[in-house]
Amino acid sequence: MNSKPAMSYFTVLTLIIKRELTLAYRHKDDVLNPILFFIIVVTLFPLGIGPATNTLATIAPGVIWVAALLATLLSLDRIFKSDFNDGSLEQMLLSPHPTYIIVLGKVAAHWLITGLPLIFIAPVLAVSLHLDDNAYNAMMLTLLLGTPVLSFIGAIGAALTVRLKNGGVILSLLVLPLFIPVLIFATSTINTAAMNLPYQGQLAIIAALLVGAVTLAPFAISSALKVSTN
Repeated sequence: MNSKPAMSYFTVLTLIIKRELTLAYRHKDDVLNPILFFIIVVTLFPLGIGPATNTLATIAPGVIWVAALLATLLSLDRIFKSDFNDGSLEQMLLSPHPTYIIVLGKVAAHWLITGLPLIFIAPVLAVSLHLDDNAYNAMMLTLLLGTPVLSFIGAIGAALTVRLKNGGVILSLLVLPLFIPVLIFATSTINTAAMNLPYQGQLAIIAALLVGAVTLAPFAISSALKVSTN
């Protein structure tokens, strides 16, 4: 008998993710804009700084992660805004299913749409920055663990500013300070790997941030949505 609620929750989670992916497919511009922004930012650095290999290799981890952070930030406003405008967000909050599951599904879909493509694109762009060969695995791991953290933290800010018509600036001010730990440890991991040194410690901290985000952030997002929509 205990398995039925678990199956029900999983079904709700799956339906929310499918719904978000379907809506993203219908609004391709919202999906492509963060990805194109990431590509443009990373590719402009070699053009602006010059072809100096050592300089580009030194700044590569920071450039890639700052671009990923800003690309994620660019896409945060649409997590709840369209659902709030058409009234579907209120219906979700009034549904008998736990808000935690609904929020988890929306954030997971946001990461699949925004974060996952960056992981696949980053190695190609890292070549133009002459990233050290030893650092590619570390870069992929930090993006795999770090970008979901950005989505969860950013969703808290998006939930708090969902009622604001032009809440982009306030959203940025709210979440950017919270993004800094991920940025610091991610770039430190890549730099350590480039020096051919063990980087498991920094990676473990990012993994711990991810576990904390998955565990706690949906509750914070749910509370923020209830406050913002009342």
